Amino acid sequence: MTDFILQFDPVMQAFLATLFTWGLTAAGAGLVFFTRTVNARLLDSMLGFAAGVMIAASFWSLLSPGIQMAQNLGQIPWLTAAIGFMSGGIFMRLTDRFLPHLHPGLSMNKSEGIKTSWQRSTLLVLAVTLHNIPEGLAVGVAFGAVAAGLPSATIGGAIALAIGIGIQNFPEGAAVSMPLRRDGMSKGRSFLMGQASGIVEPVAGVLGALFVLNMQSVLPYALCFAAGAMIFVVVEELIPESQREYKNIDLVTMATMGGFTVMMILDVALG
Repeated sequence: MTDFILQFDPVMQAFLATLFTWGLTAAGAGLVFFTRTVNARLLDSMLGFAAGVMIAASFWSLLSPGIQMAQNLGQIPWLTAAIGFMSGGIFMRLTDRFLPHLHPGLSMNKSEGIKTSWQRSTLLVLAVTLHNIPEGLAVGVAFGAVAAGLPSATIGGAIALAIGIGIQNFPEGAAVSMPLRRDGMSKGRSFLMGQASGIVEPVAGVLGALFVLNMQSVLPYALCFAAGAMIFVVVEELIPESQREYKNIDLVTMATMGGFTVMMILDVALG
């Protein structure tokens, strides 16, 4: 896989990697062709697993390399990390505050953001799209960092990040398409709406790669920014959604640890 990716320029690498992550979102959404519902314990576990992957990716693939790069560039590492990390969280908070969206499993009266007359299906897609933005951005920034030639950035680490995010995208696709199917939407339309939430990832990936290639001095900030944005999504959405059923909390917690372990292994082994 590494040899295949290296054939392309960094922007195309980011594009191909985020096409892969989008593809796994579509694969998760495609479950509607086989069943109308997914066992609640299984879906909660998958969301918990996704949370673990994102937590590990935030540190191993983004925050730690960002701190090392800041040091190599003569910046104050802890200050760069703090500014970038908190900026990512603040950006996601503002987006969450104003973008209309509805988290899966909630009724329409619990929609967030600016009040609109948009349909439930649109609001569900926007909820997942909201946190696919930092995921795509993270992959793009990772491949851009490799092209910048900085020692702490490796092609293996960037690929590991794409694989990890792809894995956790699978339950997210299902989390959108399944509720729509249960609400009476056709299989085809439910699938289209579910996979649509991942379309933003290739766009964000390409933009992230282009940004860091043209402004390498801010690369450490960009990596830490992506980490902060991803942690916001985990704490604000994935963990609460996965633990909505109190009886599944222990199972979901172990799934979260499992996701963290898998992402950590991928990053250390490939990076």
